[in-house]
Amino acid sequence: MDHLYTPWRMKYIRGETKAKQGEGCVFCDAPAQSDTDALIIARSTHVYAILNLYPYNNGHLMVVPYAHVQSQEALPVEALTDLMLTANRAMGALRKLYNPMAFNLGANIGAAAGAGIAAHYHFHIVPRWSGDANFMTVVGETRVIPDTLENTQRELHQVWQELYGEPRT
Repeated sequence: MDHLYTPWRMKYIRGETKAKQGEGCVFCDAPAQSDTDALIIARSTHVYAILNLYPYNNGHLMVVPYAHVQSQEALPVEALTDLMLTANRAMGALRKLYNPMAFNLGANIGAAAGAGIAAHYHFHIVPRWSGDANFMTVVGETRVIPDTLENTQRELHQVWQELYGEPRT
């Protein structure tokens, strides 16, 4: 019998990653950390791109506004524009690094829609490949991620810099 080990998920299973009542927002706190520590890929004027700690596929990232809002409706036009331009850049970097066949893009706005962090809007970008083991989630309640988050952050950050120059701050 083969085993798939994902020890980094134990914090999630135990509920250790969720902010306790009265603690800060993970998306508000991340920009104060180094890019490496926070798994940030790039920073822009109104938003930043960060890896998802619990990805559906390798390279699953999110574009997050610095503003703590629950929905994109609360963002000014400049932030919405920056969000979508950053999403396009993220897809370009993912294409160069991983050559995905497709992408899933979207946001879960509100807990009832499936948002894990409903209080702070974020936009998901998930690279996809034919036969990318998506069936494992249904059959074995397991996701197969071929690389560590740390390697993914380092490589995507480097590709982003090659394609777009130093991320704006």
